[in-house]
Amino acid sequence: MEITVESLETPALTKAQLAELLFEQIGLNKRESKDMIDAFFDLIADSLVNGNDVKISGFGNFQIRTKAPRPGRNPRTGEAIPIEARRVVTFHASHKLKEQIQEEGGRNTNARAAA
Repeated sequence: MEITVESLETPALTKAQLAELLFEQIGLNKRESKDMIDAFFDLIADSLVNGNDVKISGFGNFQIRTKAPRPGRNPRTGEAIPIEARRVVTFHASHKLKEQIQEEGGRNTNARAAA
């Protein structure tokens, strides 16, 4: 089953739009759709907060990385300020996703050139 997102009005796909797609294309009711999307993202967030990587086959990996403290600079004043150590989330796309993006990018570029 292929889910299409052609009807999106904004360039960003939102959780509400994902829930609407589940409702329209899979047949879940609206409440179930919203609950499923919320549960999915809560599970990913909880795993990352607990320090676990999240690997989604065919899509990519979300990883927690600890950045060391370092000296920084206020760009307005030039004043030196310390940047504290922090944890950040990184995303690395799978080879499959990268290939899909390259294929679509080539099609869109060719379509624009022909117009």
